[in-house]
Amino acid sequence: MYTVGVRRHMMIAHSLQDPYFGPAAALHGATYVVDVEFSTEQLNTKAVVVDIGAASEGVDQVLKSLDFRNLDDDPRFAGSLTTTEFLAKYIHGELAQRFAAEFHGELKVILHESHVAWASYAGPVG
Repeated sequence: MYTVGVRRHMMIAHSLQDPYFGPAAALHGATYVVDVEFSTEQLNTKAVVVDIGAASEGVDQVLKSLDFRNLDDDPRFAGSLTTTEFLAKYIHGELAQRFAAEFHGELKVILHESHVAWASYAGPVG
């Protein structure tokens, strides 16, 4: 299996409005380190998994719509608990749409909340 990864970060504000989340039910901020991994069994006709520049640009574009935003005010997430797991799947879906024509394999999005805690979502593309 071949893998290409890119790393970025984003800062968001949100509240997880359910008593289950204790203090995180109140408005708070999170700074995520975002790792995105493209994996496949076969290289494409250019002998790469995906162009690293294109991967970086695609991740930047998706994260730009989230970075420095209060997700509670974003209509895309109305009625949703924007947990780390939820956000990993959302980012995966956005990237899968962008890369479906040029990448066929597994895409994994990892959101690191800190150096000791993270969540991820992985699934097929193309």
